[in-house]
Amino acid sequence: MSHQLHLLTEPLITPIGTLLILSDEQGRLRAVDWVDFEHRMRRLLARHYGPNGVTLRPAMAISQPALALAAYFEGNLHALDSLFTATAGTPFQTRVWKALREIPVGRTVSYAELARRIGRPSAMRAVGLANGANPISIVVPCHRVIGADGSLTGYGGGLDRKRWLLNHEKQAAEGAARSSA
Repeated sequence: MSHQLHLLTEPLITPIGTLLILSDEQGRLRAVDWVDFEHRMRRLLARHYGPNGVTLRPAMAISQPALALAAYFEGNLHALDSLFTATAGTPFQTRVWKALREIPVGRTVSYAELARRIGRPSAMRAVGLANGANPISIVVPCHRVIGADGSLTGYGGGLDRKRWLLNHEKQAAEGAARSSA
C-alpha cells in the first residue's frame, strides 16, 4: 500500500465490556472491536491495509461514531443508522456487510437467508466467512445472523455478548412499539 491510513482510537465502556472504536480523520468508522479482542482487530487491519498500512493514535475529542455507539447502548438503536463507514473488504464482503445493515433492529436472519438476500443462495459458507471478517461489529450487525434452526452461532465477541445485543435490541424495539401505540 502506497500510503498509510491514520486512525483515531477511542475506548467506550459498555454494559458488556469495553469497545475500541477506530475512525479515520474524516470521521468514517473503520473498525470496532472489544478490547479483549484487540489482537484480532489489528490482524484484520493488517490483512486489509497491509502490515504497516495503519497507524493508531488516541482521539483528542469524542467522535460521532463513539457518540452514536454510546446512544445505541443507552437504548437509541437507530443512532447507528446514519453512521458513515469505510472498510477495505472484497466486493463480496462489502455486499454481505451492506445486507447486514439492512436487517431491521430486533430481527434476525439465518446465513441461508442472508445468502438469498444478496442473490447467492448457495454461498452460505462464504456469507459466514464474510460475516466473521466484518470489522465494524454492532454497526454492521453481524450479531443478527443466527443458525437455520434459530440457534445462536459464532460471534467474534462471544455468544454471551451476542445474546446480550439481541436481547437489548429486542427489548428496546418492544419498548418503542409500546410507546408509539
